[in-house]
Amino acid sequence: MLIGEVARRSGVSTRMLRHYDSLGLVRPTGRTRGGYRAYSAEDIRRIFHVESLRSLGLSLRQIRRALENPAFAPSALVGDLIRRTEDRLKREQELLDRLRVVNASAPSGWQGVLRIVELLRGLNSPSAARRQQTVLNPAEGVPVPIELLAGAVLAESDPNVAGALRWALARAGGDGLASVTSGMCSENVDIRRRAVLAIAEMSGDEATAVLADALGDSDPTVRRHAALALGTRGATEAVPTLVGMVVEGTNDVEAAEALGALALDPGCADRIMGELVHEFAAHTADPAVRIRLTQALAEMPGTTAQGTLQQLVDDDDQTVALIASALLKASEERSNG
Repeated sequence: MLIGEVARRSGVSTRMLRHYDSLGLVRPTGRTRGGYRAYSAEDIRRIFHVESLRSLGLSLRQIRRALENPAFAPSALVGDLIRRTEDRLKREQELLDRLRVVNASAPSGWQGVLRIVELLRGLNSPSAARRQQTVLNPAEGVPVPIELLAGAVLAESDPNVAGALRWALARAGGDGLASVTSGMCSENVDIRRRAVLAIAEMSGDEATAVLADALGDSDPTVRRHAALALGTRGATEAVPTLVGMVVEGTNDVEAAEALGALALDPGCADRIMGELVHEFAAHTADPAVRIRLTQALAEMPGTTAQGTLQQLVDDDDQTVALIASALLKASEERSNG
C-alpha cells in the first residue's frame, strides 16, 4: 500500500508518515520499482500502535522505546504520564479560575484586567507578608473582588494573612457570605474550618443561620467555632456545644464567657444552669471537669449560680469547695459594694 493510501485510511498525514520513517519508528518494509514507499499490513498495524500510544501523551521517543523493547514495562511510564497530566490539569484549572475572577470583576479596559492580575499575583505569592499587604493595601486602591477574597480565605493557611482576609471579606458586603459558604460543604476539613471562621465575623441573620447549621458538622473544631460565634449572637442553639467545651477543656474559658452572655436572658439562664448541674452529677469522679464547671459558674450573671455554689462549698473535692467559696465571697462583695 502506497503512502498516499495509507494516509487516507489511517488519518495520519503523509508528512507525519515520512517523519516516522526518518526516525525509524515506522519504516515501510517495501519499495516499488519507482522507489515509492510500500507499506505492509504489519507496517500499518504498527502505525496504529504508534497513534494509540500518542493519544496517551507519550513522546515519539518513548513510543519507539516501548515498541522496540519486548521487556519494556509500561506501568512506570503510564504512572508518570498520569502525574504529568494531573499537574497540567491543575495548572489549567488555576488558569480557568483566574480567568473567571477577571471576568467576574467586569474590567472596563485592559488596565483593569492588569490590576486584577496583579492582585492575583499578590494573593498567590509564596511570601505571607506580600499576601497580607495585597489584602490590606491593594494596588492603586482597587478593591479585591469578593469571589477572589472568598477563594483566598478558604485556601490561606497563614493565621495572620487569614485574619486580614476575613477582615476584608466581612467588610466587602454584597455576596461575601454566599461566596464563602460553599466552603462549608467541602470534604476538606481545613476548608470548612476556614469558612466557619470567616462566617463568624459576618453579621446578619443569614450568617447566623449558616453557623447554626455548622453545629451539626462532623468536625468538632468547626462545631466549636460556630458555637462561640453563636454565643455572642444570643443563639441558644449553641448551649449544648458550649457546655461540652467546658467539660472537655477545649476553649473552656471562651465557652464559659459565651454561656454567661447567653445567661443574661433569664429563660436561657435556667437551661444553662440545668445543663451545668447535670454535668456536675455526671462527672463526680473527674476533679478536672468539676473544677472547670465551677469556674464557669463565675460567668453566670447576678445570683444565677449562687444556689449551686452554696452547695459546692461542701463538695468532697477540696479545690472545688475552695473555688466555690471564693466565688461566693466575691459575689457578696459585689452586692455589698
